[in-house]
Amino acid sequence: MLTRLPVARLAFRPFFLLAALFSVVSMVVWLAFWHGDILLRPHGGLMFWHQHEMLFGFAAAVVAGFLLTAVQNWTGLPSLRGGPLLALVGVWLAGRLLMAVPMGLPAWLPMLVDLAFLPLVAGVMARLVIAARRWRNLIFLPALALLTLANLAMHLGVMNGDAELIRQAAYLAVLLVTLLMVVVGGRVIAMFTANRLGRAKPAPIPALEALALGSTLAVVAAQLLVMLGVSLPGALLAALMGLAALANAVRLGRWGGLASWREPLLWGLHGSYAFIPVGLAMWALAALGVFRAELAVHALTIGGMGTMMLAMMSRVSLGHTARPIRTLPGIGVALGLMLAAALLRAPVLALFPQITHWTYNLGILFWCLAYLIFLFHYTVPLFMPRLDGKDG
Repeated sequence: MLTRLPVARLAFRPFFLLAALFSVVSMVVWLAFWHGDILLRPHGGLMFWHQHEMLFGFAAAVVAGFLLTAVQNWTGLPSLRGGPLLALVGVWLAGRLLMAVPMGLPAWLPMLVDLAFLPLVAGVMARLVIAARRWRNLIFLPALALLTLANLAMHLGVMNGDAELIRQAAYLAVLLVTLLMVVVGGRVIAMFTANRLGRAKPAPIPALEALALGSTLAVVAAQLLVMLGVSLPGALLAALMGLAALANAVRLGRWGGLASWREPLLWGLHGSYAFIPVGLAMWALAALGVFRAELAVHALTIGGMGTMMLAMMSRVSLGHTARPIRTLPGIGVALGLMLAAALLRAPVLALFPQITHWTYNLGILFWCLAYLIFLFHYTVPLFMPRLDGKDG
């Protein structure tokens, strides 16, 4: 039976595979669009589809795979598996199908199917966290709720022809994923680095931790207000983002990233986290009118989100299939390609806007190559049982 296949044993298996594959297919469609070839006529048009699906298709799948796997470790209780897990995968797939090929259906139907996914993920997490009384992990539930709100706002923007609502809702989603990266990165990057390099983990500075997380939360709250129609001064947004950028840069500097240069699974995490302060600093400048916010958004989505997710998927997929945690051939190249894509698509493009065509093309190609390398190495292991014979 399908429910007994190894791929249905824990959420990271199907969702990491599907997210990587979906991101490559989506980027190929996007590349074709930039060259004048329309491969899809999706719900909301290709511009909307690209924004929405990289956030609520690709990123949401990775977030679901990670959280529904990690919550088992956090709570000691069995997470979603078998038939219920495959049903959740089916909800995600149905959303992607209806968004890509709406088949003339009324707009509310793709919206409802697409909106169902994240609340289901949150429901599973809430049940396990509450049952185990692991209250510190409840922080992920409001983030998932706000992601659902941002998703709803994007759909309503399409239905009402409100391009500004679509844009601001997408910005909120980007910043919410950034907040998740700040939380998860703070939990694991310093620990992974210390364990791998055989050194003591630096003791967190409570005030710095509070400032890094609190300032990022403030940025999210400000963007939520903007999405809801509240007009905020550009100087205020710039100040909040600048503070969050500085706090997270100082936080990252304490984790020993410079000593990790021999370990791609480590420097990939450090490099991806570095794009959080880079992206926030660029967004602060954009709020002051220096350049377009879209450049800062791509620093966060490619350099932060895309690279951190690739590094985390590469590591988690080894550990949870009982394989040695080591960098497989080409994964370092893949992570390097993602960081190069982010540099081209954000800081380089901000400095040299005349090379827009080249940066778009190279960024898309680098992303596709990076995630194809992941699929080459990890597709078979994710379909196979754990090497130690245990469940999971």
